[in-house]
Amino acid sequence: MSAASPFEIGIFTFGELTRDAHGQPIDPLTRTRDILEWARVADAAGLDVFGVGEHHREDFAVSSPAVVLAAAAAQTKNIRLTSTVTVLSSADPVRVFEDFATLDLVSGGRAEITAGRGAYVESFPLFGQNLERYDEYFEDRLDLLLRIRDENPITWNGTTRPPLIDAGVWPRPAQAALPIWAAVGGTPSSVERAGRLGLPMYLAILGAPERFGALAQLYRRAAQEAGREPGQIGVTSHFYVEETSQGAKDTFFPHYSSYIEQNMPRAGRLDRPGFEHWAGPRGALFAGSPAEIVDKILWEHEVLGHTRFLAQVGLGGLSQAATLRSIELLATEVLPAVRAALKP
Repeated sequence: MSAASPFEIGIFTFGELTRDAHGQPIDPLTRTRDILEWARVADAAGLDVFGVGEHHREDFAVSSPAVVLAAAAAQTKNIRLTSTVTVLSSADPVRVFEDFATLDLVSGGRAEITAGRGAYVESFPLFGQNLERYDEYFEDRLDLLLRIRDENPITWNGTTRPPLIDAGVWPRPAQAALPIWAAVGGTPSSVERAGRLGLPMYLAILGAPERFGALAQLYRRAAQEAGREPGQIGVTSHFYVEETSQGAKDTFFPHYSSYIEQNMPRAGRLDRPGFEHWAGPRGALFAGSPAEIVDKILWEHEVLGHTRFLAQVGLGGLSQAATLRSIELLATEVLPAVRAALKP
């Protein structure tokens, strides 16, 4: 994205199957239908990006982002479609590229891959991977994925899968080069790798946003030292917006505290004062009125210089009606205001 390109805003989900007040989880069929409706509404409302993540657990509905995104492609027209993330360490890069190249053809050139190591490790034993080689798997397979994107046929030799000798990988995507992003949770070595490779990068903001400013600087410095142009920086954050600040917080708090309890238990119990702090002007949680969301995006932009914001929606069993209204407000109230403020 060039300096003159507009700031991009989108949504994403992991397809959480959060338990309700009666202890019953959302069923996968309902959640999958919900997700596809989110994609349709986001596209119709004018958002830029729609993403789904990969997990292999009973409390998530999505294990194959490319399949869900292909279904979304058939029901949307303009929105870009990305994995958030593809757990590349436990995947075959040849198959990943083939799947997303096919998605690119199905969608008319709207596919992206976001490659990550994975915050959860359930896929490693499932696919026969050794967790002691966690970092090796990612580095080796990211190298192969990038080579497949840039070369065809390819000859490659690595340490975590059999070599390829003059191998053709088909089909090729509709885009001249399939965009590949790196997902980073805050590890400096991962940030440095993304910069050195010239990959656009997502920062998952879960702690104090200010501490990520140094990582954004490290990313740009690593790219420059490698003789590369720094790519886009994207930010991903938990999100809910309503017409009023108090209404948004009152609606979202019970759902978000349930989400933290079920999906992020290491964070501890989230009480209302803690929630209000996280949702404050300098907190990582985006929960409030459109004006508050705009102000926080612009403040983070000053700190990070990012050009894409992805909102994680539908958390904690929030109702479909509330989620859809939140997506619409993000598109109709937040996106235009952010772009107007950042217009060159």
